[in-house]
Amino acid sequence: QVQLVESGGGLVQPGGSLRLSCAASGFTFSRYAMNWYRQAPGQERELVATITSDGGTTNYADSMKGRFTISRDNAKNTVYLQMSSLKPEDTAVYYCSVRWGGTNYWGQGTQVTVSS
Repeated sequence: QVQLVESGGGLVQPGGSLRLSCAASGFTFSRYAMNWYRQAPGQERELVATITSDGGTTNYADSMKGRFTISRDNAKNTVYLQMSSLKPEDTAVYYCSVRWGGTNYWGQGTQVTVSS
């Protein structure tokens, strides 16, 4: 079955950087677009970034443009989210997601906390 496992979250100071990873299995990774979402306490889950199956096209939420970079390694079945210039408002649980077989699948999430 589809499995998505995020890693790389943690505590970082404002202005710092983190790289999140999401290891995928159970489907042909190289054929599907992948997404990163995040959910802050008391808020709805929001789309952070998307990447096409070949990695050729990426899109970002406006507040992440220029600070976050989504990428993928189809040989490793892994999608990444490089985050820089982090702000306290970036604090959230970050999830990767894929739409496969008409269903949206999610990982368990990884916590990112931006605080001094």
